[in-house]
Amino acid sequence: MSNETPDPTKVRNQPSLTTSTGRVWLIMGGLFALIAAVVLFFLLPFSPHGLAAVALAVVVLLYAAMVITQLLTRRGRARLGVLAVLMLSIAAVALVSILIIAASQISV
Repeated sequence: MSNETPDPTKVRNQPSLTTSTGRVWLIMGGLFALIAAVVLFFLLPFSPHGLAAVALAVVVLLYAAMVITQLLTRRGRARLGVLAVLMLSIAAVALVSILIIAASQISV
């Protein structure tokens, strides 16, 4: 079984998670963080007050963690996995905070 070649269609065998330099994760993460930051900036005046500001700060810190990870870790699968998790965390923080703000605006 160990002589079999890896299946390139499996998610864990994709080049973006195995052989990439990580630059694509930084670019896409930066674009995603920028879009999330702009949306959260415009949600600052809405209640619950402070949630958009905290989410905005967390998004910026998560992207900073992506940059630090790119600079300080060795090239390889572990670095790419960390970058992927950080980018997904940016998405999760932005989405959850936007949904909470949107739900709080509904008056019954």
